[in-house]
Amino acid sequence: MEKYQVDEHILFRFAEPKDVPLILEFVRSLAEYEHLLDSTEATEENLGKYIFEEKKAEVIIAEYDGDNAGFALFFCNFSTFVGKPGIYLEDLFVKPAYRGKGLGKLFLALLAKIAVERGYGRFEWACLDWNEPSIKFYKNQGARPMDEWTIYRVDRKALAELGKEFPL
Repeated sequence: MEKYQVDEHILFRFAEPKDVPLILEFVRSLAEYEHLLDSTEATEENLGKYIFEEKKAEVIIAEYDGDNAGFALFFCNFSTFVGKPGIYLEDLFVKPAYRGKGLGKLFLALLAKIAVERGYGRFEWACLDWNEPSIKFYKNQGARPMDEWTIYRVDRKALAELGKEFPL
C-alpha cells in the first residue's frame, strides 16, 4: 500500500478493502453536504466490489494526526483528442474539523502527481454550480471551468429504457 507522509501531521494512503465502511461514511458525509443524501444508493457491498474486486476506481484517504480526515475517489478516463488516459476525480471530501489545514490542495497536488507519473494527459472533475467556496478554491489551484461543455447523464429508469433500445 502506497503511503505519502507529508509532515508529522499529514499522511495520504491508498485505501484497502478494510476501509470500505470508512469510504461509505465519507460518501454519505459528502452527499449530506451536497444535499443529495436522499439519492445516495452506495453500500459497503457495491463499494467493495467495484473499488477493490473489479478495480473500477481508486481511493486515497487523508489522515491528520492519525485521524481519518478526508478522501478522494477517482478513476481513469480517456481523451481521444489527447490520445491518453486521464484521472477523473469523482469525489473529494475533507471533514469540517480538518478544513483549512491544506488537505484539499494536497489532494489535488497528489492526484496531479499521480497523473504525471502514470503518463496521463488530464486531470478533471465536476463541481456543483452553487458551491462557490469550492469553485474559488479550484480556480486558485489553476483549474479552469469548462463552461462550453454541459454534462449529460442517463441513469435509473432512463438508463434501463435506453438500454432496451439496443436490438440484441
